Amino acid sequence: MSDEMIYGDGAIRRQGLYGSSIENTYAGVLSFMRRNYSRNLEGVDVVVSGIPLDLSVTFRSGARMGPQAIRAASVQLAELKPYPWGFDPFDDLAVVDYGDCWFDAHNPLTIKPSIIEHARTILASGAKMLTFGGDHYVTYPLLIAHAEKYGKPLALLHFDAHCDTWPDDSPDSLNHGTMFYKAVKEGLIDPKKSVQVGIRTWNDDFMGLNVLGAPWVHDNGVDATIAEIKKTIGDAPVYVTFDIDCLDPSAAPGTGTPVPGGLSTAQALKIIRNLGDLNIVGMDVVEVAPSYDQSEITALAAAHIACDMLCLMRNKKVEGKL
Repeated sequence: MSDEMIYGDGAIRRQGLYGSSIENTYAGVLSFMRRNYSRNLEGVDVVVSGIPLDLSVTFRSGARMGPQAIRAASVQLAELKPYPWGFDPFDDLAVVDYGDCWFDAHNPLTIKPSIIEHARTILASGAKMLTFGGDHYVTYPLLIAHAEKYGKPLALLHFDAHCDTWPDDSPDSLNHGTMFYKAVKEGLIDPKKSVQVGIRTWNDDFMGLNVLGAPWVHDNGVDATIAEIKKTIGDAPVYVTFDIDCLDPSAAPGTGTPVPGGLSTAQALKIIRNLGDLNIVGMDVVEVAPSYDQSEITALAAAHIACDMLCLMRNKKVEGKL
């Protein structure tokens, strides 16, 4: 814990990794929750970074602006202790904003290796990753790096309107609807220990993943959903990916492939907040496309989901289980 207090622009003026700053919510450097902008990973517990890619979308582009939008929406979260946690996670958890993964958008075949190397560099430090998309393709190279680090197959906890397991046997394709088909085929994830929440699009072959579709969640409730997630995943190392279109378009219009009938923000947040028993090795929030948003409600939902993920990590560290 640090007694340091910075008034304004803590993201570039804070010397240590811990503690928060006093900021005007409408001003200042827009790192996520005002964390230090840094690529020095010594002593860091969680690295926040963005992957501003939207070349893999099948409908509306715009998710390349997602990382910036999530950072901007996080300003109020940095002002008070997060609800309902009642603590400042940064008193105990060392988090930096690493900035964004650089890739050459005009040389598409280099994008996948660029993201993998970005993740390898961060994971080699021993830090966990919380990544902001970009479209959902980014989870595929992230899974490759995480499986290298933590061993494969990983469990996958996937929040989405879409299963993203449609067939695709081209090794070089960029497609945000086929990543988990490839992940299963390549042994990156174990479908028996993986759960997809909020699905409401059809696939003739769900690849053996356990699907808790949006109607199932609505009919059976959030508590039953949480219980099924924990029963299926158990203590397996799990990567958590949250496509913002898991939420109903009324709660998250700012996304590229909206589908009616999704989860409410309240349902999603309650599920996330009750995942503390899982062995989470990596996290991402993807598919925020601010050009289609209304009053930033999609970016706000994404920022709150990401904040809750950090609070889970804070509790893990305090318990000595990070």
